[in-house]
Amino acid sequence: MKPTEDVASEIAAALSAWFARAARDLPWRGADVTPWAILVSEFMLQQTQVERVLPRWVAWIERWPTPSALAADEPGEAVRAWDRLGYPRRALWLHRAAVEISEQHGDAVPSNVDDLLALTGIGPYTARAVAAFAYGERHPVVDTNTRRVIARLVHGRAAAGMPAPGDLIDMEALLPESRESAAVFNAAAMELGATVCTARAPRCGECPVAAWCEWRGAGYPDNAPEKRPRQAKFDGSDRQVRGRIMALLRRSSTSVDRETALDAAAEGGVRDPEQPRRAYDSLLADGLVIELDGKARLP
Repeated sequence: MKPTEDVASEIAAALSAWFARAARDLPWRGADVTPWAILVSEFMLQQTQVERVLPRWVAWIERWPTPSALAADEPGEAVRAWDRLGYPRRALWLHRAAVEISEQHGDAVPSNVDDLLALTGIGPYTARAVAAFAYGERHPVVDTNTRRVIARLVHGRAAAGMPAPGDLIDMEALLPESRESAAVFNAAAMELGATVCTARAPRCGECPVAAWCEWRGAGYPDNAPEKRPRQAKFDGSDRQVRGRIMALLRRSSTSVDRETALDAAAEGGVRDPEQPRRAYDSLLADGLVIELDGKARLP
């Protein structure tokens, strides 16, 4: 049920006040953090826990404080610095975005959503997040945590369904009118979902908006939508085998023989004899590995 304007205002005030006193002290939330640093954090936080991102983000910003600093290095250095954050194509995309920002935008991360969407690796969520958190633009920003908060608070459901265009409409209905207040509310809703309104063990007694929560008011019904298919197990997967090759190349200061890379892929066992080669070929196709004269290296 869509909240009235008065109710939405009360929710926003309560949630933002809670955020002011309870938000985690994350470095990319600092007042002096640059739009580039915020963009880097958004790339790194995709499908990755905050605890894993923190040291990598700090090291990254110290080494490459501007887009042009990263653009001046080889893409492989970005992949190496990405370390074990997972989904290393994000490092390649971030490097390409840095080149685009330095060459097309005067080394300044654009504030316009359409300009952000034109950069490599940036989708609708990241574009709105950067515009909102780096520049204070008023946009609804909806991640997995926010969707869960809205599902319970507004719709009385135990969990959110699959992402849908209606998610932005729901968030827009709650978003304060002022740019500054909207940016705070976006961050606060994410924080609430990440730390209090969690998927498995929500701490409803600590929730600042519990008084307005439809799910709580209905007695916490077990009415979660049908779950999406689970991701395949990592152990024994092509992702794991790819990771072994990437780990070898990150450790190597020079190229390695193709057979050495394939041997590294097979360490620890594989599901079938073709898996190392399949993983290696997929890394070549993704541009994460370059091969020359039978030797492999980072790009």
